[in-house]
Amino acid sequence: MAPLLPGRLPPVLWIGPAEASGELALARAWISERAEVLDAVSPAAAVANPPESIRDRSPAAVLLASSAAISWSVLDCVTVSRRWPLAPLVSVAATLVEGRRRSGPALPGVEEVAWNDLPGRLAWWLCDRAVGAPGTLGMPATARREERLLEASRRIAAMRPRRPARVEVAATRAIDVEAVTDLVAAAGHAVVGRRLGRPLIDHTADAVVWDAGDLETPQITWTGLLSANRPHAAIILLDSFPRSETAAAAIRMGATAVLSRPASLESLSGILLDVAPQSSGIRG
Repeated sequence: MAPLLPGRLPPVLWIGPAEASGELALARAWISERAEVLDAVSPAAAVANPPESIRDRSPAAVLLASSAAISWSVLDCVTVSRRWPLAPLVSVAATLVEGRRRSGPALPGVEEVAWNDLPGRLAWWLCDRAVGAPGTLGMPATARREERLLEASRRIAAMRPRRPARVEVAATRAIDVEAVTDLVAAAGHAVVGRRLGRPLIDHTADAVVWDAGDLETPQITWTGLLSANRPHAAIILLDSFPRSETAAAAIRMGATAVLSRPASLESLSGILLDVAPQSSGIRG
C-alpha cells in the first residue's frame, strides 16, 4: 500500500521484541508503507529513551506487539500513557492470542487488532487523523466493542470515496457472496461482478475481494494468475484463519492483503483507500 497523503509519514511507536518474526514481522513490514515505524523493546525502554522524532510530540499510535497472551500488563499501558497521554494504545495480536481476542481484550481501554487486520485498520485510523477526526481510536477508553463498531460504520459512511472503486466479489458460498457484496457497498465502492467460486481471470475491476474460505495452495496459485493478468488491480483475500506462511505466499503471488473472515468494515475500507481510481480521495 502507498502512503495515504504526501509528505512526512506519521510516527507510530512499535513496542515489541527487537527481532520480530513471523506474523508480527509481516504486520510491521506492511504498516511501514503507511507510517514511520519507531521501535522499542519495552514500554520502559520507550519512555527512558524515546526515539528522536517523538521526544517532543506524541506518536499517532502506540502499538504493543503481542506474541503471547501475557506479553503486556496494565502497568505497561500506564507507563506509556503517562509519557504520551494523547497517543492511543493498540495491542497487535499474533495467532497465539486468538482466543483472547474472541473473548475480549484483557487490557482495559486498549484496542486489540489481529496482526493481519492491522494494515487496513491503521490506514483508516490515519485517514481519520489526516482530516482532524478522532475516529474510533479517539473514543473514551471505556467504550465497548459494539460502540467502536458503530462509530467506525458512521465515519466510513460519512467519508465516501469521490470516485468509488469498481470491485468484483467472489466466494465459495452464495451467502458469503452476499455478505461480502454488502461489506464492499458499505465501504462506499461499486460491486461490478459477483462470482460463486473463484474470481474471473479476465475481470476488468479495480479490485477483487475473494472470500477464499481456507487459504491454501490452489487459491494462492489462482491469485498469481489473477495478478499476472491484471497486475494493477488490487486482490484482497479473506481467510478463515490467516497464517504468516500462507499470507506471505499470497502476497508474493500478487495479493494486496489477506484479511480475517468475516472481515471488519474498517479493515476492508482501509485497504480499499488506495484502490479508488487515481487516488481520487474521500469526502470528509
